[in-house]
Amino acid sequence: KQWYQRRVAITAGILCVDWHPSNHLIAVGSCDFKCRVFSAALKEMSDKPHTSTWMPKLSKFGTLLAEFDTNSGWVHGVNFSPSGNMLAWVAHDASVNLVNSTNLEKVYTLNTSYLPYCCLLWLSEQSLVAAGHTNSPDLYNVTPDNTLSFGAKLDVKKEKSASGNMSAMDRFKKLDVQGQTEAAGTTLETTHANCITEIRVISKSDNKVSKFSTTG
Repeated sequence: KQWYQRRVAITAGILCVDWHPSNHLIAVGSCDFKCRVFSAALKEMSDKPHTSTWMPKLSKFGTLLAEFDTNSGWVHGVNFSPSGNMLAWVAHDASVNLVNSTNLEKVYTLNTSYLPYCCLLWLSEQSLVAAGHTNSPDLYNVTPDNTLSFGAKLDVKKEKSASGNMSAMDRFKKLDVQGQTEAAGTTLETTHANCITEIRVISKSDNKVSKFSTTG
């Protein structure tokens, strides 16, 4: 492998990046409330860059191709769709945003009522998953007209066995180990006990993710 060092000129602090499937574009989210797309084309690469809806004409490395404003929140996560035609990002104002490269003037925004997301991942061209301060990965659907809608929470709470079935000895053992009794409202309903900071693909086929992991 060959490595080339280049610098993209940006004055704001960068919080997240994602490479386009072609490796000729890079998306950047920053703390100035903006999401940007830059050319990452290098003439030294054997895989020569080509024009696209993101880059109508070949541009040198670091050329700003598109810039999107997220109104009032740092951009925590950004991700290209499997085809590379769409770009989605999440911001600290608890919004999920999407733009299609065929119409860069139109940004589709869904303002959620949840705590802010910190990362996201496209599962297919029709769906993506976002996670963050809710401690749970959430599924969002993308319609043919590029609008976003909430699908479901993917961290489903498991039903606990009825406390009435626990013997006095089992109760004593639980109290001895935990040091306290179980009180209503103190038990986490999610697998993660803290903010989810990253989502990674484990397996996929035909440009569709079948299994992913989360860390926090």
